[in-house]
Amino acid sequence: MPTASKSFVDPEAARQLADEHQALFIDVRTPGEFATERVAGSRNIPLPIVKAAQGALAEAGAPLILVCASGTRAGQAKDLLGEETGVPVHILEGGLSAWKAEGAPVESSGRRVWGMERQVRLAAGGLVIAFVALSLAWEPLKWLAAAIGAGLAVAAITDTCAMARVLAFLPWNRKAA
Repeated sequence: MPTASKSFVDPEAARQLADEHQALFIDVRTPGEFATERVAGSRNIPLPIVKAAQGALAEAGAPLILVCASGTRAGQAKDLLGEETGVPVHILEGGLSAWKAEGAPVESSGRRVWGMERQVRLAAGGLVIAFVALSLAWEPLKWLAAAIGAGLAVAAITDTCAMARVLAFLPWNRKAA
């Protein structure tokens, strides 16, 4: 699939789009992350189901501003949507982190769920420690630790993460806000 052209907006421009053109903030993070903290008034459509929601997003008829923690998943969501929504689709540059740094309004349900990047670091680190420790009893397990390291390197190079996709299925990441 060809990569859709990227249209980044900084927090100030995003607020202006929302005020002047009723742009919708679409948060593509997991429901758990969304419940923890989000752009005030945003809607949650997790990355794995963005493509399925394309029709509903087009029907809204308003410009879209895609939001995630830093901008990476929002960029992936824009690629999935392509140019077929029929409405302008923007990416919040710097994600929720930049939004908060600008002092823009956020809201929370009070739930606290670690961000996906932090969950990946814990899972990867825990697996490496476990496989290295277990390799003392059965040496071939060291290769599983190496495979986790290789997976992290591939994730960095491709800016995608298979482990994050798996972790998104855990109950605290699926629970609706």
